[in-house]
Amino acid sequence: MTTGQAYWRTRERCAPTPTGVMQVGARTAMPRNPHLDRFNTPADLLDYEIIQEQASALGRLGRGLEAALAKLSEFDAAHPRSENSPAERQARRALVAEAGNALWMFVVQRESCGLRDSRTLMRDYKVPADVQRRMGVFEAKRS
Repeated sequence: MTTGQAYWRTRERCAPTPTGVMQVGARTAMPRNPHLDRFNTPADLLDYEIIQEQASALGRLGRGLEAALAKLSEFDAAHPRSENSPAERQARRALVAEAGNALWMFVVQRESCGLRDSRTLMRDYKVPADVQRRMGVFEAKRS
């Protein structure tokens, strides 16, 4: 049986009777999905689903990076660097660390999708140099 034929499998319809008991009715053909005809094997279908998930994850991580960079940008606009108190410097360091982690996750996902050049990413997202330096840097866990 080919993949296209598999989508023509029949299914049974059930309908309730006046007494409330389900009764099996006539068999009907499943509607054919033309988008799935391009898959010759189950492995092709699985590969397609994996690619869809990679693209979805790439989108989620891109939005996460945009949000982290926006928070850092808003903080910088509200707190000029020359006037920062120690608490504000610490808050900015935390935002830079968060943006650096988001950048690292996004770059790793892009590379897993075959997109190896990060220069365009840094330019298009306007990633600050201090965030780029924090990419992939993790604080030591204190026990």
